[in-house]
This record gives sequence, C-alpha cells and structure tokens, in this order.
Amino acid sequence: MGYTSWSSDAYSHLKTSYSGKSADQIFSSGMNPTMDPKGLVFRESRDSDAHPNSIAIAVFLDVTGSMGQIPEMLIRHKLGSLMDTLLAHGVEDPQVMFSAIGDHHTDRAPLQIGQFESGTDELNDCLSKVYIEGGGGGQNMESYLLAWLVAGRHTSIDCFEKRGNKGFLFTIGDEKSWDSVAAPRLKELMGYAQTDPITDAQVLAQAQRMYHVFHIHINETGYKDNPDVIGYWKKLLGERALILDQHMAVAELIASTVAVINGANLDKVAAEFDDATAKSVKNALMLVKTDVIKAGGTSGVVKL
Repeated sequence: MGYTSWSSDAYSHLKTSYSGKSADQIFSSGMNPTMDPKGLVFRESRDSDAHPNSIAIAVFLDVTGSMGQIPEMLIRHKLGSLMDTLLAHGVEDPQVMFSAIGDHHTDRAPLQIGQFESGTDELNDCLSKVYIEGGGGGQNMESYLLAWLVAGRHTSIDCFEKRGNKGFLFTIGDEKSWDSVAAPRLKELMGYAQTDPITDAQVLAQAQRMYHVFHIHINETGYKDNPDVIGYWKKLLGERALILDQHMAVAELIASTVAVINGANLDKVAAEFDDATAKSVKNALMLVKTDVIKAGGTSGVVKL
C-alpha cells in the first residue's frame, strides 16, 4: 500500500462531492470487511519508486458517541490540511493509516483497521470505510489500547525496519483507555487461536519500540480539564499526551507534530494556519521533546 500520490486538486473535487451528502451517505453503515481485524497479520508501509522514504503515520479515531464528529470533519474539510502540511514541511513520503476504536466491552466494532496510503483517492476511501458506531460504554474509558496492540504486533513499516526511524501513532479521543483486554475477548476480536490477556502498559511498550506514540485529548466534551482523564494520559505518555482545545485543529496538530519531530520549525509550520488553529497547535505541543531520529540530529523541547 501507499504507492500513489497526494493531489490537493483531486481532494478539492472530492470535498465538493460531499456537500450534499449526509454522514450516513459518506461513511460505512457497518463494519467494512476490509477493516475487520479478525485474522489480521500485518498492515504494511513500504518504500516505492514514488515514495522512497516512506514514513508510517497511524491515526486511530474514537468513533463512540462523543467523538464521531471528528472523522466527518476530517473527510469533509481537513484531509487536505493534514497532507498539505506534511508535504510542505519536510515529510516527503507520508503514508497514513486511518483506523478506528470504540469500546471492546459494549461495541460491535470496537476496532477497525485501515491501510497505509499516500494517494488522494486511497486515503479518502480508507477514511470513508470507517463505521461511526456511536457507541461507548457510558463511563470514562474506551479501548485505545487496541491501537497499540495493532501497531506493536501487526504492522511492518520500512521507515523503522530499513532506516531505524520510528513511525507515528496517534489516538484521538476524550476519555481514558481501558487498562486491559481479557483473553476470550481478544480471541473474538482478533481471531487468535491462543492468547494471553493484554494490559495497556504492555502493548504501549510494544508500540513505542516502532512508533512515536501520542494521544490527542479533545478538551471540549464533558471531560474537559478532567483531572482523572488527563492525569491518566500524562502519567502514561508524559508530554506526548497532547491537550487540544478545539477539535477542528486535529489535522494540523497531527501534521505539525510529525513535521516538528522530523526537524521542522513549529513557528514556520503554524504560520500557515489561521490564528486560532495556530494557537491551539502551539499550546498542545508546548512541552513536546524532539527525538534524535536522523544522523547528526539534536534533541530538545519544541521552541515556540
């Protein structure tokens, strides 16, 4: 996957085609068979002639009741901002995998897995295959740990395997993660013949071996400034728990994070956004430390 290329003009045409459609007409009406994790082996991000320096970017969207607006916002308005910002600031060959999570205790489709893609039609198609179930368990936990399970055990990415550069993994939501998944439920979801239960810390560590792992907390819902929820993420991820005060800036935050970790200047990146978006992105990235991911690179705190 990921052998075609992005076109802003093509995306503009796609956006126009959505103007008269409802969300139900855009997105899948149930678990799309191509997104079903049962029997999953690997999702791959590979180099090609068109993309010799691929970088894997996995985006896991919370599709429970409070968060279902974000996939719609991305496909209608912000997919272009995501890709154009990446390409304009040194991320030459991004390959994005849109996936979704819900609540493994209550939802029919608590995990949906896309493909790593680079082209306009393919990215749009992957995003439109997401089933916005609108469920959730009525408490302050969803199954974000399933994203780490997939990334750590079921992806194969050339940026890491060939060049030793980590990919990027973003979960997006407004609640905590469940701290475990029992073995019987894991077998049911993934089709494993045999498995042990998993914990959030266990699968997070496995994902972090290959990915820069971030969580974007949408700080607008009933869990706005909630110390229990935000405290959970800060304890687990430190400065890589990103607190975002407006969901419309999600695409810009994802792209800015990848660009900055890869050496771009945040001020220059944010200068292309409107004032409100730039402020939200800068506030979210205020304490993020850059890593040494290129030979001769230096690490430090993002400079505003």
